[in-house]
Amino acid sequence: MTISVLLADDHSAIRSGLRLLLQNSDDITVVGEAGDGATAISNARALRPDVVLMDIRMPGIDGVEATRAIRAEGLAEVLVLTTFGHDDVVFAALRAGAAGFLLKTAGAAQLIDAVCRVSAGEGVLAPEVTRGLLDAFAQSKILEAAAPPAWLTSLTAREIDVLRGIAGGQSNAEIARTLGISTATAKTHVSRVLAKLECTSRMQAAILAREAGLDTPTA
Repeated sequence: MTISVLLADDHSAIRSGLRLLLQNSDDITVVGEAGDGATAISNARALRPDVVLMDIRMPGIDGVEATRAIRAEGLAEVLVLTTFGHDDVVFAALRAGAAGFLLKTAGAAQLIDAVCRVSAGEGVLAPEVTRGLLDAFAQSKILEAAAPPAWLTSLTAREIDVLRGIAGGQSNAEIARTLGISTATAKTHVSRVLAKLECTSRMQAAILAREAGLDTPTA
């Protein structure tokens, strides 16, 4: 099945470059473009793409608000593209429901792989910026709370193990191997965890898990 993609960036040259990179894959089709957040939302409603490649800094409604609106309506998965390695705004986009982010310098192979993974429900973090994101977690004031979050009690022991895997960036297949279960069972557990935590993406669940200190997958 072909993956449909909407490009959202206020620079037409960047949109053209992304389109050229994605044309290297027979499995991806660019179905539309947007030069600002408001257009990204309206085009996502009209075109219902599988993935929106979202710039953060755009005029009017920025990428964070556009991501929040698109994910709230379940219109598409959102993959953020940024020039910033550990920008606070990128962190906000992940909290808004983005499935992950890449630097705009990503090559064709990395970009295509990320689009395919996000379309399949996986989270994506660019290797170049993962360290910065972890540093942002370490420095965030939200980590100062000593008491376990209330939502933790709603999860079963197995679901907590699955959440640890999500926080560690594991795919469904990797979670399955770690826990000795089938990939289908892992996928079911992931869906239940997201529903219980009221998260619209794996990245939102990973953020909650890291804030609670559940960032080490069990063996």
